[in-house]
Amino acid sequence: MTDDYKHKGMRKKLVQVIKGKGIVDIRVLDAIGKIPRHFFFDNIFVEHAYQDKAFPIGEGQTISQPYTVAFQTELLAIKPKSKILEIGTGSGYQASVLKEMGAEVFTIEYNKILYQKTRRFLPQMLGYNPHFFQGDGSKGLPEFAPYDGIIVTAGAPSVPTDLIKQLKIGGILVIPVGNNQKQKMIKLKKISDTQISKKEYDHFSFVPLLGENGWATKV
Repeated sequence: MTDDYKHKGMRKKLVQVIKGKGIVDIRVLDAIGKIPRHFFFDNIFVEHAYQDKAFPIGEGQTISQPYTVAFQTELLAIKPKSKILEIGTGSGYQASVLKEMGAEVFTIEYNKILYQKTRRFLPQMLGYNPHFFQGDGSKGLPEFAPYDGIIVTAGAPSVPTDLIKQLKIGGILVIPVGNNQKQKMIKLKKISDTQISKKEYDHFSFVPLLGENGWATKV
């Protein structure tokens, strides 16, 4: 698959759309502008790659809307070498944005088929090689904690307490919380071991988080 001037032009327009919706972090915008999102699509669907919308990737999952990816990433306030845990690898697009921004990424996917597909695809096609894991993301990855940031890319009925425990002091958790149709984006910052600050943002729509602390335990 190629990344030609046409694709780069479409990407440039997508970045302007996202910027127009309020994303101001130049490093987030630059990452969106560099990653060939059409690589994540079958050839017959390439025209959908640079539209600001989610799109099915199989197994009942979607590649997230670019604005949503940018919004969540901006909330994380990533610095180079930030240690980030991603819950819900999916297509790998969000992990690619995090890697492009210089983060050390640990990413976990519940669905074994998606996990195997993305683990092969990202290093081979894009050169991104985060730490891949397959399992129940709602429990996090305590063996590699603490993290500077945790991003959840699926809707959850509540905030899993395991994830808060795995944040560093000053670390940020970004998670969509609500029912299985609509969620509010929640940003939690760990001020101390006993104090958490919380901000809520507009409604979003994600596929459900799977696992013990999610909507279901089976796919």
